[in-house]
Amino acid sequence: MSELSHRWFSRIADIDSALWQTFFSDDPLTSHAFLWALEHSGCVSQATGWQPMHLAIYQDQQLVALSPGYLKSHSYGEYVFDWAWAEAYQQHGLEYYPKWLSAVPFSPVEGHRISIKHSEPARVYQYIEQLLQDTAKQQGWSGWHVNFCSEQVAKQLAKGSAMLRLGVQFQWFNQDHHCFNDFLHSMSARKRKAIKKERAKISAANITIQWYQGEQITPAQMNLFIAFYQRTYLKRSGHLGYLNSQFFTLLQQLMADQLVLMFAKQNNQVIAATFSLKSHNTLYGRYWGASHDIDCLHFELCYYQGIEFCIANNLKHFHCGAQGEHKISRGFSPVYTYSAHAMIDTTFAAAIADYLQREQQHMAIYKQQCQALLPFKQ
Repeated sequence: MSELSHRWFSRIADIDSALWQTFFSDDPLTSHAFLWALEHSGCVSQATGWQPMHLAIYQDQQLVALSPGYLKSHSYGEYVFDWAWAEAYQQHGLEYYPKWLSAVPFSPVEGHRISIKHSEPARVYQYIEQLLQDTAKQQGWSGWHVNFCSEQVAKQLAKGSAMLRLGVQFQWFNQDHHCFNDFLHSMSARKRKAIKKERAKISAANITIQWYQGEQITPAQMNLFIAFYQRTYLKRSGHLGYLNSQFFTLLQQLMADQLVLMFAKQNNQVIAATFSLKSHNTLYGRYWGASHDIDCLHFELCYYQGIEFCIANNLKHFHCGAQGEHKISRGFSPVYTYSAHAMIDTTFAAAIADYLQREQQHMAIYKQQCQALLPFKQ
């Protein structure tokens, strides 16, 4: 049987884009174009603490697996929080960084993280797991992590040295609705009335929403969205956001057919905007910004309009980011997210494993509680 081999890539540009897409075909966030734009714009680099270190696995010179990866010098922009682990390392005089992370930078969205095309995928997983363990020890990493991967990948890695971690997000699923009213009629009368009341506030404020996608999006409209995005980050965090204007401009040039902008207008003036990506069956709501604080505008633009867009375009799934228990009453169901974590220090690995086991129990109870709060008819 032929031996497996590997290669690390410090630039995704060194991996053929067409070949990459055969492994990550319909996920816009792991597309070659999206990851290339992050690198080419400088949003990810050694200077920003996201040093590209993508992993390729070969058998007889044939590519059989790929994983987008980064060498991290901090934990910002990951959304699977390990700050307490890093603090514990520091308190014991140990270095938590660097660590290796397979993820999509700044994107708490589940998707392909390790994509394998091999007749014996378990063999490839074992090779990758051992490779990461050996490299971590050689390079002085505290460990390696795979964030927001599929359940299958997380559980496969957990058969080896990695530990499984669960999270909960809220997502919308299209139950073959023909219109927004179909969706509302799946709810109890009280919840249906509450949503209608929220949407009525938008109409009463003389606010209209317009969708733009693909070639409809002009450079001027993209620049307008960027201004909203930066203003929102500046107000909330004191900086202009993880993503710069060049990144969004590159996305418009490279993958316009997967972009969706929504603008809220009041008296013919744009007062808010959202930026989303789409695949053949999913809308990924990513960023929003507004110049005015208007009651219920965020719910309208970030949730209800996304639902309407999915119904109108026969998309089955609306993923609108992390956190947000307020999404439950608006029809977003709790779902598990999965990640895998391996720590080289055995003492810390045992402590974190105990923590994660207790966290999983908490997450199961939390998900069940959220499920009980859904607004749908019994």
